Amino acid sequence: MFRTLFALLVTLLFYSHAFCADRPNIIIMMADDMGYSDIGCYGSEIETPTLNSLAENGMRFTQFYNTSRCCPTRACLITGLYPHQAGVGHMMEDRKLPGYRGDLGKNTRTIAEVMRDSGYATYMSGKWHVTKKVGPNLKPGDQHNWPANRGFDQFFGTIHGAGSFWDPNSLARGLQLIAPGDDFYYTDAIADNAVQYITEHNSSKPFFMYVAFTCPHWPMHAREKDIAKYKGRYAGGWDELRKERQQRMIEMGVIDKAWKLTDRDANAPAWDDAKLKPWHERRMEVYAAMIDSMDQNIGRIVDKLKDKGYLENTLIMFCADNGGCAEEYGSNRKAAPEDLQQHPVTNPMKPGEHQTRMIPNFSREGRKVRTGRGVMPGADDTYIAYGLPWANASNTPFRRYKHWVHEGGISSPLIVHWPAGIEHEQHNGFYHDPAHLIDFMATCVDVGKAEYLQEANGLAITPMQGTSLRPAFSGKPLERGKPLFWEHEGNRAMRDGKWKLVARGHNGPWELYDIEDDRTETNNLIDRETEKADAMISAYEAWAVETLVQPWPWGKKKR
Repeated sequence: MFRTLFALLVTLLFYSHAFCADRPNIIIMMADDMGYSDIGCYGSEIETPTLNSLAENGMRFTQFYNTSRCCPTRACLITGLYPHQAGVGHMMEDRKLPGYRGDLGKNTRTIAEVMRDSGYATYMSGKWHVTKKVGPNLKPGDQHNWPANRGFDQFFGTIHGAGSFWDPNSLARGLQLIAPGDDFYYTDAIADNAVQYITEHNSSKPFFMYVAFTCPHWPMHAREKDIAKYKGRYAGGWDELRKERQQRMIEMGVIDKAWKLTDRDANAPAWDDAKLKPWHERRMEVYAAMIDSMDQNIGRIVDKLKDKGYLENTLIMFCADNGGCAEEYGSNRKAAPEDLQQHPVTNPMKPGEHQTRMIPNFSREGRKVRTGRGVMPGADDTYIAYGLPWANASNTPFRRYKHWVHEGGISSPLIVHWPAGIEHEQHNGFYHDPAHLIDFMATCVDVGKAEYLQEANGLAITPMQGTSLRPAFSGKPLERGKPLFWEHEGNRAMRDGKWKLVARGHNGPWELYDIEDDRTETNNLIDRETEKADAMISAYEAWAVETLVQPWPWGKKKR
């Protein structure tokens, strides 16, 4: 009897490991408010050796798209649906419209739910931002859309969308709001928890992990040792930086030399005319330090995968949630004279007390938080953005920013690394077919041999919208068969083959571009290609109705 049971156990263990062996671990990593050209392997001067190495031993997508804003992107990524279908067509306010509830809908399934049902362990570390129920005055049932209730076995991170890196609001573990520990820096903490998950993971099953950094979203916060590496690097200003990056991107093969560099944004002064140059330099120095720190922390995650013997069969996908951010948050007014220096300690937080404000009034040690032009960012008592002119450089060579759906708002790096699954001929290469965040769900279902349910808990589940990226791993075309679409705050677009239809704002006229010849969107063909434009406009309108898009702005007087 004992021998029979022992033989059965050995057989079960064998098949369990065999079943796991052909299904990779999957890690999706995402930066927050980072431009297309902000990492080294896409043309940046910022030091990102880990990401560069993942690209060298993996592949880079040159036409990967997000949805132009934090929470719609996250809703899209985590469900495989367009944001409006997931209930997050705008931000976290409930507009009482099906596509704009500010919460993931009950008709959605998250990647974590799908993968856990197929036998994966599921972990998350970082920013959630797909529910309006944040805290601190939570009622029973308010946490139904928190990660721990949407398929993740373990969760550490923030529920809200932005906050201090030294003292983030809505910081939680599982379903419990918590205070940060000593010497806390959020980018480090996100990696700490990801490393811990890998360390403690039971290798009898594969894992899915979502690592959602808040870097380099405002405020500009970084450790001084990382900022010091970039001291003086940006003294040449944003005009020079855009030209430098464009040239490197051409030499690398990221962009086509035939595409014109877009004009400097009309709202950005020439560097020679800029005032407060030392302040502007410091803003970009801190921004670079934040990305550098993120890369260091990704390196720690990769090292732990190596230590555990997981790297060979782990699919890593790294992207950004939108283009560089032109918002002057905390930087859009002149600083009060008293805010140009640190304030004395007057109002320290109590041990264990957790932050509830996006912009705290005081740092944890009790210094008044300072904002305004001229306040040098980086420290925990500052709250400053890096601003429009540097965002213009982050999005080199494209137009516009986060919020908009021109290429500068929706273009993201995508690095894919999977030694066991990407053919060697594709290593250190570029993949040029358009791809989109909606494709992550389909890719995970494909490589993880998972099932995407049509019904759950008695409700019909909206079918996933994307296509698997797996053909790209062997250099084959994607099997999409339909266009890609965008809408955010009335900014709208459609991509069909080489053609892109795009409009700025709810009153903005349609523009049409041949992306193969003109990805920087400088030659509008709307008046020449009228037949093509009309067909695409009709297709966009049909998609908008199907996916619950409403005209912007909303309200009885406007609609």
